[in-house]
Amino acid sequence: MPPVLQLRDVVLTLGGAPLLEGAELSISPGERIALVGRNGSGKSTLLRIAAGQLTPDRGTRFAQPSARLAYLPQEPDLAGYATTLDYVLAGLGEQDNEYSARAMMAELGLELASKPADLSGGEARRAALVRVLAPEPEILLLDEPTNHLDLLAIEWLEAHLAQSRSALALISHDRRLLADLTRATVWLDRGATHRLDQGFGAFEAWRDKKLEEEEVERQKLDRRIASEEHWMRYGVTARRKRNMRRVGELANLRRERREARRVAGLSNMPAQESRTSGALVIEAERISKAYGGRPIVRDFSLRVMRGDRIGVVGANGAGKTTMINLLTGALAPDAGTVRIGSNVEMASLDQKRVSLEPATTLVDALTGGGSDYVTINGERRHVIGYMKDFLFGPEQARTPIGKLSGGERGRLMLAKALSAPSNLMVLDEPTNDLDIETLDLLQELLGEYQGTILIVSHDRDFLDRVATSVIVSEGDGAWVEYAGGYSDMVAQRGYGLAGPSVALASAKPERTAAREPDRAPARRKLGFNEKRTLEQLPDRMDALRRELERLETELADGELALREPAAFQASMARYGAVREALDKAEDEWLALEMLREDLES
Repeated sequence: MPPVLQLRDVVLTLGGAPLLEGAELSISPGERIALVGRNGSGKSTLLRIAAGQLTPDRGTRFAQPSARLAYLPQEPDLAGYATTLDYVLAGLGEQDNEYSARAMMAELGLELASKPADLSGGEARRAALVRVLAPEPEILLLDEPTNHLDLLAIEWLEAHLAQSRSALALISHDRRLLADLTRATVWLDRGATHRLDQGFGAFEAWRDKKLEEEEVERQKLDRRIASEEHWMRYGVTARRKRNMRRVGELANLRRERREARRVAGLSNMPAQESRTSGALVIEAERISKAYGGRPIVRDFSLRVMRGDRIGVVGANGAGKTTMINLLTGALAPDAGTVRIGSNVEMASLDQKRVSLEPATTLVDALTGGGSDYVTINGERRHVIGYMKDFLFGPEQARTPIGKLSGGERGRLMLAKALSAPSNLMVLDEPTNDLDIETLDLLQELLGEYQGTILIVSHDRDFLDRVATSVIVSEGDGAWVEYAGGYSDMVAQRGYGLAGPSVALASAKPERTAAREPDRAPARRKLGFNEKRTLEQLPDRMDALRRELERLETELADGELALREPAAFQASMARYGAVREALDKAEDEWLALEMLREDLES
């Protein structure tokens, strides 16, 4: 099948250094591609070129003229729009249905008349997602779509993309999202792209094998260089006449060795551990906390033992940070008691990076200023060596923090947190802006950490790999502890944070051009109930379509939201429910009709 979008032999140099060298990307109709690589490897740049927003130094870009493309940048710009609805509708074409966009905004809890400047990071991200998803384009290019989203919104997004017919190229550090949605992987490494015709779930083993093969080839090259140097010293004739061909070959080998772009090193991330805490680290008995009459935590009890790794999950605004502050003693409960065990020394990672002053240099941030050394586990180390453990080069030592990328700031915060002696580590969204390889190393570090860990995270895979239990907000101040990671919690509850409806939606067949609805097992004839359902579904679908048309006419009244806001919200909610019911009825009718055709043939 011919591609709807293709990049070939793309070359781009930034700041005198090559970023992309012959990179390629091909997207076919309905295809789902994960675009992966280290922070700074050029993934976002390649996606911008694919979106037509950046012109490379060399290379070609082809897009089917009839194919509509929507691009979600990592930092969407909402400036210049009076309301959030105006921003969303600006992304629609003349043929698009704005009521679908309105319904999608209602599903995500977005106020139509809100001002973009007043939106939080999560609200701005949800608005940007509605803008690109509502038109249902043929090609979707998404750069870190889960940034700033809570778990409810992430599960909603995954369910929506699973049913979308759009071709998809996706950059994300959310491994679960990549594994669940993608069917091919493009790895951008040292300027070049490498394609695997399998989803992200198979990528890491494939990548490791390729790097091992590369290391073997590098060792072979080193041995060839050593052999040629030996000949140069001892293999000449008595007349000292040099074989110029072999001299030239040695020069070429040395140049190949010198110019080879080696894979970026992996960080070591040593954690500084303190003396062992007591067996009981934290004991909370029937604690409660409310703000303005709204319960955040209500009658909650928990015992945290040494070595526990406890994840705290919930929607944005549910009170995750409040829960952490209560458990660590940073905030007093309105009722109940919290007792901290003996010998507890805490280190924390700040979610908002508020402790990073933009003008402070990287070295001063790590040492506190006035020194070039840090002490890790009793060992005095030069700060440059410690920086290298976190993938910072010596040339970055005097770089102001304000000029670091999001991923670099994330690594710096980890370096600061891990350099403090501790036996209790509190991590508030530690995975923000980290690439997949750095996430792997962080997970290994936390697995080897001998102390206790409290983690606030929206990363499902990270929680599965690290947490021994998760505390989940059930609403109205209620919190429940579940054994295991996030997937274990879902298995025990029967659904994730977004609720049963999203769990069912994400389990439905993908509605893409590349995959047909699953066919039921062939039988001799349709059952009575199946026949009756097949006969009744067309009338039901017609009724639902008529109701949609009525609701669309009602919502077309631009004054309704101001005149009768409650009626407007009720109509919006009803529109979303009817739209979902129609989609379900159409899927059911299609599956039964295909079964009937199979049996009759």
